Amino acid sequence: MKSRYNLSRGDFICVHCRQYVSAASLLSGVIHRNHCPYCLWSRHLDFYTPGDRLSACKEPMKPIGLTLKRTAKKYYRQNQGELMLVHQCTDCGSHSINRIAADDISEAVYEIYQSSFHLEAQIRTRLKKCSVHVLDVADRGLVESRLFGGSRGNVFSEPIEDVFPDLFAS
Repeated sequence: MKSRYNLSRGDFICVHCRQYVSAASLLSGVIHRNHCPYCLWSRHLDFYTPGDRLSACKEPMKPIGLTLKRTAKKYYRQNQGELMLVHQCTDCGSHSINRIAADDISEAVYEIYQSSFHLEAQIRTRLKKCSVHVLDVADRGLVESRLFGGSRGNVFSEPIEDVFPDLFAS
């Protein structure tokens, strides 16, 4: 029976939401695609480096937060670097960070960011030991501007009457 999916080029069926995911880098903007653009779940595939696919675990990895990519640049500022997803393996508890792909649903990424406010202190401490800083409430403007653009940066935190006062003038 012929499959209607091209799984030989790296395409896959999401382990969480069962959606078909294309690994084409023209769509995603990333070379080693291993998370779903819809629910953002991943699979524990890589062991040493992105794309090595050497992990024996192969279990689902839940998205638990966002971080900024670390850089070794000399003139690096604190809030520079691209947004990255933080995943935790549902089996072995291992953590990894993954680039946000161009076709990831921005609202889903934002939901992961908001849910990370309730991460257990033990997980945050473990991530900090690995030099992974999970973005928190104080980083809201940064996250919103990166996901939705600068003009939408503070709209979520203000009532619509305050954002567009002329529309509600009596």
